Amino acid sequence: MKTTNRSTVPWQLAAAGIGVALMLAGCSGSGSAGGTIDPAAANVAVDKSAAALVPAKYKSVGVINVASDMPNPPMEMLDANQQPSGFDYDLSQQLSGKLGIKFNFQQQAFDASVASLQAGKNDVIMAGMNDTLERQKVLSFVDYFHAGFMILVPAGNPGNIKSVLDLCGQNVAVQKATVQGELLQSYAPKCVANGAKPINLVQLPAEVDAQTAVRSGKAVADVVDASVATYAAQTAGNGKVFSLVKDAANPSGYNPVYTGIGMLKGETGLSKAVAAALQSLIDDGSYAKLLKKYGLADFAVEKAGINRATS
Repeated sequence: MKTTNRSTVPWQLAAAGIGVALMLAGCSGSGSAGGTIDPAAANVAVDKSAAALVPAKYKSVGVINVASDMPNPPMEMLDANQQPSGFDYDLSQQLSGKLGIKFNFQQQAFDASVASLQAGKNDVIMAGMNDTLERQKVLSFVDYFHAGFMILVPAGNPGNIKSVLDLCGQNVAVQKATVQGELLQSYAPKCVANGAKPINLVQLPAEVDAQTAVRSGKAVADVVDASVATYAAQTAGNGKVFSLVKDAANPSGYNPVYTGIGMLKGETGLSKAVAAALQSLIDDGSYAKLLKKYGLADFAVEKAGINRATS
């Protein structure tokens, strides 16, 4: 799944030593939506060995602040009361229970999420963020999901899109600052070799904007994490708004990657604690049940891991 999602520019700047003032400015775009998860309400037993790994600074504060770009269904959503929901939120609730510490979701624009960690506003990112080697220059990831990207088109596929190369020379919507954009740009040489122009990226602030572009005809397709594309095709207009392009050569989507819970690279203790909690959820079956709830079982990881990206 990318799920899943998402770019290199913000962390490249960070790696180059972006100033504190810019980091603080980069946190703009956060909203009021938020939710604090009480470990007692998570319905999972505390894993004492995992809880023991939580660094003292988080225990003393009693909360881990989570940067999350909502909505990005089914990973992050807002319910009727504008409170967080979705797979990532439910997973954080279970992690909260295992670690015995509250998780507080805070609305944060995706392309400013890394800066929000650097500024101390948030501690971790749960926003369908893909684990990449470029991002690992600044972040560490506890990987919990594995999937590629899929092509979302209008219902019935009026453009007869069969593969990513059919997007050459056409307007294609993506959320800005995402890995999907980089992936599509990488197809430029193949497009030219086939006598076509490169894909014209229509980069938009949020995934919902990308889907709107497809609905309105401003883009022929939206390239997005498999989990998001699958959910949109199944639920939008009771499944009558979008169709998924099923490329037989890439049944799990293009360029399968890991999606992870991101935290600053130096937060080794926190990474180990979250990984241990995730493994505990895998072992007791809670993780599998949660994936099934959202129809994401095909994108499960068999074992918790840290920084599994190879590219």
